[in-house]
Amino acid sequence: MGIQLSEHFTFKKLLKFVYPSIIMMIFTSIYSVVDGLFVSNFVGKTALAAINLILPLIMGLSALGFMMGTGGSAIVAKTLGEKKNKKANEYFSLIVYTTIIGGLFFAVLGAILVRPVSIALGATGELLDNCVLYGRISFISLMPFMLQNVFQSFFVTAEKPKLGLMVIVAAGLTNMVLDYVFIAVLGFGLKGAAIATVCGECVGGLLPLAYFGRHNKSPLKLGKTHFYGKVLIRTCSNGLSELMTNLSSSIVNSLYNLQLMKFAGENGVAAYGTIMYVNFIFVAIFIGYSIGSAPIISYHYGAQNHNELKNLFRKSLTLICIWAFALFVLAQFLAAPVSKLFVGYDRSLYKMTVMGFRIYCFVFLINGCNIFGSSFFTALNNGPISAAISFLRTLVFQLSAVLLLPMILGINGIWSSVAVAELLTLCVTITFFIRKRKYYHYA
Repeated sequence: MGIQLSEHFTFKKLLKFVYPSIIMMIFTSIYSVVDGLFVSNFVGKTALAAINLILPLIMGLSALGFMMGTGGSAIVAKTLGEKKNKKANEYFSLIVYTTIIGGLFFAVLGAILVRPVSIALGATGELLDNCVLYGRISFISLMPFMLQNVFQSFFVTAEKPKLGLMVIVAAGLTNMVLDYVFIAVLGFGLKGAAIATVCGECVGGLLPLAYFGRHNKSPLKLGKTHFYGKVLIRTCSNGLSELMTNLSSSIVNSLYNLQLMKFAGENGVAAYGTIMYVNFIFVAIFIGYSIGSAPIISYHYGAQNHNELKNLFRKSLTLICIWAFALFVLAQFLAAPVSKLFVGYDRSLYKMTVMGFRIYCFVFLINGCNIFGSSFFTALNNGPISAAISFLRTLVFQLSAVLLLPMILGINGIWSSVAVAELLTLCVTITFFIRKRKYYHYA
């Protein structure tokens, strides 16, 4: 029998419950990394730079999926905790259907915007053509990609985290195998990478749609619903932090690319892309834990089980601190071999990437607490605090750092700006933890 949201969680039980979400996020990150690995080694650094330039637009427009998934699952889990199962399923259905409509709209919008955005980011000639090619193909699967992100949260709420993991593994394997076939074997180049990504995202988004659309053994099932305007507003409010995180990250990453083009040209963008691929995997651990633990927190908040909230809060912070130190040490060791794997064919690019990696990795000591803090308040249905943490972390502090630090430290200021921004955000996160501990009874 699987672990239920209503149980008391020891370290062992907590890890057993959340590990599918962690593995799911890591695997999602890995199959994004494989795209870059094949493109860099088989197509070249110009194609790699093109992916890194246009990816912020894709992720920014897909932010609706993250918002609906995290914000909606908090409401649905709380409703289940209140023993209102029929209402929970109606809310769940409304959130999924809204995501489908929004996904189709943003896919068309993205296809229109890809060229002007690429030009605004400084792309010209071959780099511009590659951005447009990769972007327009990728937007075909934007709606399934949004659904994939929504269902990542709802598989946990439905007490089926392992099934969610199996879906992501299937999507990832589809992408990776097709990357090899289309790029390495058939020589489709950047087009092959984009088509492989589309196929993988369709598997990740449409398989869960089929599962929840029929009779299943989970508490959740897609069916008839009504228009609950207040529920959609609360979903958006709860998930505002995730929306802000993705939109802000898209804006900031675009600014990073502009700064890197200014200080180091195409090499700088390629180096930053390599660092980001490793960052995706490491940060996936914290994001996966936050996704996996959030429905538990929401459930016990809805059930007014204060002792279990205290237990979950203490154990979560302990785990995050341990992982933060371990990831920092691991990143220092991996800087050279990972850089060589991606850009070892270009010595100057390789040296730049290793240097940037070693400076950047200080961020792993800090960002886990901020990621969990934002997710924690989302799970408590406090969207404004969650959004404040994300907004300051991913937009205000990072924008300020990436604009000011390069003026003092040059390109090293770009590599260190994220760590500085995370450190400033940590002060805000700790302040909210302290100020709200008695109100929510978690400490």
